[in-house]
Amino acid sequence: MTRVVVVNAHGGPDVLSVEDWTVDAPGPGQARVRQTAIGLNFIDTYQRSGLYPLPLPFVAGNEAAGVVTAIGEGVTEVSVGDRVCYQGTPGAYADERLVPAAKLVPIPEGVDDKTAAAVLLKGLTAYYLLFKTWPVQKGETILWHAAAGGTGQIATQWARALGATVIGTAGGQEKVQIALDHGCHHAIDYKAEDFPALVKEFTGGRGVDVVYDGVGKATFEGSLDCLRPRGLLASFGNASGVVSVPDLGILARKGSLFVTRPTGTHYFARREDLLEGAKALFDAILAGAIKVEVGRTFALADAADAHRALEGRETTGSVVLLP
Repeated sequence: MTRVVVVNAHGGPDVLSVEDWTVDAPGPGQARVRQTAIGLNFIDTYQRSGLYPLPLPFVAGNEAAGVVTAIGEGVTEVSVGDRVCYQGTPGAYADERLVPAAKLVPIPEGVDDKTAAAVLLKGLTAYYLLFKTWPVQKGETILWHAAAGGTGQIATQWARALGATVIGTAGGQEKVQIALDHGCHHAIDYKAEDFPALVKEFTGGRGVDVVYDGVGKATFEGSLDCLRPRGLLASFGNASGVVSVPDLGILARKGSLFVTRPTGTHYFARREDLLEGAKALFDAILAGAIKVEVGRTFALADAADAHRALEGRETTGSVVLLP
């Protein structure tokens, strides 16, 4: 038996239930992982609420690190005793679980389990956005919303290391300072300031080359106003609500703009792409280009409290659950 946090019905954090489930022996292509640290991400709340529905009941969570305790037939990607991490595989809120071996990433020496669990999903999100969705070039200017959050802190440090001018938004002066301390050249309090006007001021009226927006509904139109002509808005999250664009003509009126809604599912469908992104991420951490901040930790049994804190914008950096 293993302890898991289950969603039996869609809803708020109160629907998370701690239960004991059986863990089977790994089947072909599977590995059993004893988990040491579990990452908390907004997608966990979307799946719990039903915004991104999964068949009920399901074990919550999408990211963790741990040790391989058994492997199934045909597994060549990992061996028993390997330190590994994974992301994008629902069922992470557990002491022990089965994972497709092809989804497991080796944790390099010099990176601890808590850091690996805190960084892989968020860091790979930053990777595909900065290197694939819009490959950021030296001298470009970017805008990153929620720059004080877990993904934001990783991405803004990485973008600065690439030679970009980085503008971030955050909610409140404390978070603005965190954004400035983690890669942003300029940071804006979107709760108290007109962020499109300040972006235009910072860019001499030109606008930014690309906006990375994980906030969603509350920032969407303002983000369009921040772009230079033919710039790109990469909308990759819905923290404030789902975006709808009933009139595509708005993109023409605001400068022949591009909009995309990327997901890691499509960028990391192949194992070689997953390993390429993970290597780039861990190399950047080991080189000191990215410093990972675990802002808070919660016991696995307190996952509901962790969800409340995340959705209440009470966290900065990454949040980790400890089995």
